[in-house]
Amino acid sequence: MNTNNPLSNNTFRKLFTAQIIALVGTGLSTIGLSLLAYDMAGSNVGAVLGIALACKMIAYIFFSPIIGGLVHRFARKQFMIIMDVSRALIVLFMPFVNEIWHIYLLIFLLNLFSAGFKPVFQAVIPDILNDDKQYGKALSYSRLAYDLEVLLSPTLAGIALLYFSFSSLFVLNSFAFIVSALIIIITLVPKAKPVERTGSAWNEITYGVISYFKTPRLRAILVLYIGIASASSMIIVNTVVYVKDYLGAFDNTTVAIFFALSGLGSMIAAFIYPIISTRIEDKIVIQSGIFIIALSLAFMSLEPSFIPALICWFFTGMGLSFSQIPVGKIVNMSSNPKDRTAYFSAQFALSHICWFFGYLAAGQLALIFGFSFTASFLASIIAICLIYSVLFWPNEESSILKHAHSELIHTHSHLHEDEHHKHTHQLENNNENHEHKHKHASVTHEHPFYIDIHHQNWPKG
Repeated sequence: MNTNNPLSNNTFRKLFTAQIIALVGTGLSTIGLSLLAYDMAGSNVGAVLGIALACKMIAYIFFSPIIGGLVHRFARKQFMIIMDVSRALIVLFMPFVNEIWHIYLLIFLLNLFSAGFKPVFQAVIPDILNDDKQYGKALSYSRLAYDLEVLLSPTLAGIALLYFSFSSLFVLNSFAFIVSALIIIITLVPKAKPVERTGSAWNEITYGVISYFKTPRLRAILVLYIGIASASSMIIVNTVVYVKDYLGAFDNTTVAIFFALSGLGSMIAAFIYPIISTRIEDKIVIQSGIFIIALSLAFMSLEPSFIPALICWFFTGMGLSFSQIPVGKIVNMSSNPKDRTAYFSAQFALSHICWFFGYLAAGQLALIFGFSFTASFLASIIAICLIYSVLFWPNEESSILKHAHSELIHTHSHLHEDEHHKHTHQLENNNENHEHKHKHASVTHEHPFYIDIHHQNWPKG
């Protein structure tokens, strides 16, 4: 088997399988939720689903940084298993709801546990795949898994609904989470490296977000996510509006075709990315993706006819994929391996803030001002985000930066495995994780740079 293929790694192969199963199960539950909401709310189903989606985003935004800051206190493997089992139990309650607010509560709780699982899962992958090419392909596979969920879930749901009620979709989702947990149980997940932190629990919770904002390339990524969320929200929220109200196609099949073309564009980009990433740096790939979605939304504002609109949706999906796949590599190169989960959790929470406002903007602007204005307005926002990244994303050939340290004396848990802790003492645990007051001399040197306990500010120049 090709050693550059991440699937040649047994641990990744198992975790990737667990991811696909859980994603498809979640897709089934999403369809079941739509049917349940319609059964309970009738013509008000859109409002119910909108609030449910907001509950999902709130769970992601607030809970993810908490997990990122504190999960180092727990074993990651056991934590992911608990998250999967908890999600399985929550989903099983869905068929028994009899009030609208029950839906909101269960959706919030379900995504509370998803907000715990997903960033930890993302942070584990770089620990498994140290090779940059393998990791890049793994990110492409992960993107393909999300697109595959969009394609597979409706098909499986349709088959299930031929024989069972929509409540069966929740049962299938619960089963999928249990299977995912069982796969993780038999998977050898590497232990997280001990973190080097000081301060209270609140300092730990906010550590990832604060470090994220101190990193120039990550600030640029976050601004670009405003553009990504704008385009993604335009597709998710307004496709049905455009197809039915502007194209006059009243059948649901046409709506499905538009979503499928967007998904196809995304999947093709995911297949292409491992090839182009060997020739083009990730910064250019991301910015090219943003440029594509800006042009696509500008073309949408012209309210194209059926075939040109399909092409537009296809390129939007492609641009969204190119702009998101390399982000995991950027976050990974920007974080100390010991703090990786905190950074991925910050990325997860902050990007979902962008989606939260993106959903609101796409829906309300189209309702008040119409589709054409909304597409052109969001295209302008995306263009501004692209210009920001061109101006303020540093031109860095590598993560190795020259920087200076002032003399520092402090106390924290540490090992003697890096150049910041090359000291000796008489403790028996000299080569194990331990804590004591120690001194760092004033020095100017260079190495892979990231914000951590020893590097509180980005080097100037």
